[in-house]
Amino acid sequence: MPISVADVAKKLDHAVLKPQATNADLEAAAAMCRRRGVGCLCVRSADVENAARLLSGSDVVLASVIGFPHGAQRADVKALEAARAIADGACELDMVMNIGAFLSGQASVVLADLAAVVGEARAAARPVLVKVILETCLLSRDQIAAACLLAEEAGADYVKTSTGFAEHGATPEAVATMLEAVGGRLGVKASGGIRSWSEAVRYLAMGCGRIGVGDAVGILDGAEPDEGSTY
Repeated sequence: MPISVADVAKKLDHAVLKPQATNADLEAAAAMCRRRGVGCLCVRSADVENAARLLSGSDVVLASVIGFPHGAQRADVKALEAARAIADGACELDMVMNIGAFLSGQASVVLADLAAVVGEARAAARPVLVKVILETCLLSRDQIAAACLLAEEAGADYVKTSTGFAEHGATPEAVATMLEAVGGRLGVKASGGIRSWSEAVRYLAMGCGRIGVGDAVGILDGAEPDEGSTY
C-alpha cells in the first residue's frame, strides 16, 4: 500500500537521549516534532516535565525512558522513575528490561522488574503505554523470543529492539523474531541505527508499529515520493 511522508512521520519516535543533550536541544526537537508531524518525542525522565510544556497543545505524544540505558536498576527504583515520569506528563514509557538478570536465567526477577513498571502505567489516570527494550544485539534468537514472552506476561504493550547505546541496534532478523514471537498481540518497535527513509519503510513493511530514530528530519527529508514509496 502507498505510504506518505506524513504516514511515516506519525510512526516515528524521535529520541533526545544522549547524555550531552541540552535544554536547547530539547526545545529544538519539540519544535521539529510539532512542525513535521512526528508521532512521539522520547526523552530522558528528568526532561519529561519540560518536554510536556514544550509539546502542550500539540498532537505529539511524549515518552520517557525508564531504567536507561542498561536496565540495571532495582525494580522499585524503575517503578518510582515511571511514576514520576507519568506525573510529569509522559504518556508512554520505554523501559529497559534487566538484561543481566535475563542472561542469568532469572526469569522471575525479570518478570517482576517489568511488572513493576507496567503496574505504574496501569495505575495512571490516563492510558500509558509500556514498551520493553530488549537490547537484541546481546541476545540469541531464542532469547529474543523468550524475552518477548516475558514482556507479554508482564502486560507490556510493545517490545523494542534497542537503546541505541549498545554495539548495534535493530536488524531485520531480530525484528522478524520479535514479530513472530508476539504474533500481533503486542506491538514491535524497531530502534537503533535506523537512519534512512528506506530502512524506516522496510521495518514498517515488516509489521513494526513504531520506529525509533535520532534524526527524524533526515529520514523524512530522504523520502522519494515521486517513486511511489510503498509498504
